Amino acid sequence: MPPAPALRRLLPADAAAYRELRLEGLECHPEAFGAAWEDEADKPLDWFARRLESTTIIGGSVFGAGLDGVAGFMVPAPAKQRHRGVLWGMYVRPDARGSGLAAALVQQVVLAARGRVEAIRLSVVASNKAAIRVYQAAGFQEYGLEKRGLKLGSTYYDEMLMDRAVEPLP
Repeated sequence: MPPAPALRRLLPADAAAYRELRLEGLECHPEAFGAAWEDEADKPLDWFARRLESTTIIGGSVFGAGLDGVAGFMVPAPAKQRHRGVLWGMYVRPDARGSGLAAALVQQVVLAARGRVEAIRLSVVASNKAAIRVYQAAGFQEYGLEKRGLKLGSTYYDEMLMDRAVEPLP
């Protein structure tokens, strides 16, 4: 049985490792993100450090050193939207897939959301069946489909919209 993934909230000091992993995900799987590699590749390291300071980003490792995966959680600023957080920026390196890291990252985001929001929402490219299975196993359910939600070159991708309730703190 493989060891359980090591998880923790990333801090500004993790900016270099986070930047490397984030840009890898954007470059290798551009269809999976609303952001584009071109939009973030030239950002300075302190831009990534500020992101780590201002939002919750969970990092995980299955191989003992470095980052093998990340998932972000944010609460929208507008008062009428603060009851629903957003899981965003989920990425697991190919060699760490199948290790349980993705499920552990999602579960850690759910735990981070407790006491802060009533529900978590996300969008995932509808053709990404592996990611959808991870989200469904964590209790997320589809509530809509945004046709042609992303455009990469001349190719469109539908985005499945999913959410789940968050249990309140005891």
